[in-house]
Amino acid sequence: MPPRRVEPPAGLFPALLRHWRTRRGMSQLDLASAADVSSRHISFLETGRSAPGVDMVVRLATTLDVPLRQVNALLRAAGHEPRYADAAEGALPTAVQSALDLMKAHHDPYPLVVMDRSYRMLDANQGASALLGAVFADLGPIELTDLNLARLTVDPELGGRLVVNHDAMARDLLWRMQRELLADPDNDGLRELLDELLATPGLPSDWRRADPTAPSAPTLDLQLRVGSETWSFLLVVSALLAPLEVMLEELRIEQWFPADDLTAAGCAALLG
Repeated sequence: MPPRRVEPPAGLFPALLRHWRTRRGMSQLDLASAADVSSRHISFLETGRSAPGVDMVVRLATTLDVPLRQVNALLRAAGHEPRYADAAEGALPTAVQSALDLMKAHHDPYPLVVMDRSYRMLDANQGASALLGAVFADLGPIELTDLNLARLTVDPELGGRLVVNHDAMARDLLWRMQRELLADPDNDGLRELLDELLATPGLPSDWRRADPTAPSAPTLDLQLRVGSETWSFLLVVSALLAPLEVMLEELRIEQWFPADDLTAAGCAALLG
């Protein structure tokens, strides 16, 4: 039985295709050349004179580096069923969960956290749980999976108290979020979070707009206050390659590496 065709709103696919093409700074000829189709066909798709099949939608979306969630939106707009699964929250495939569990265990005693695309912590290894427990020792019990690492970092009171280099971390994080939103403009969750953080009273004006000339470092330097000591980490954020599922594409794995002997010894001591 052929896939069921759903009648989309008129003009929606042409509008979305133009949106993503212009967002990527490509002309119709650029897109046609990169996707190995004729520029006439691209023109017909954007004017609604032609209707794309599933394979054409996916080819153009792949060429434009469209996030999987938005590829599904393009497919719906063209009258097709979504291709990429969007699993229920927390329902990771067994193989992926096993791989994450192995990564978590191998990275101990140093912290590793798993976040969604809105910086909400979904999972953490023992090293991260122990470290955050020590950092929050004076604040009472906390539920780690309720933490939003962006809110925590930018918060001028709590973040300023816990993060020694708070200004640099908060600024760089806000700039990174702005760049992420440029790459994925329909990420409503990230947009709402960024708007909330940019409305923080007293936020320096230069934090509100990413500096396009500032180099994007491969790591973030974090200096964390643990008791009377300052522990230093290099933070590396990675993503799954070619996940073919919406939820998996949006996972972010953040690994913290000790930047000095004090931090390395402290992490080891926390796990005994």
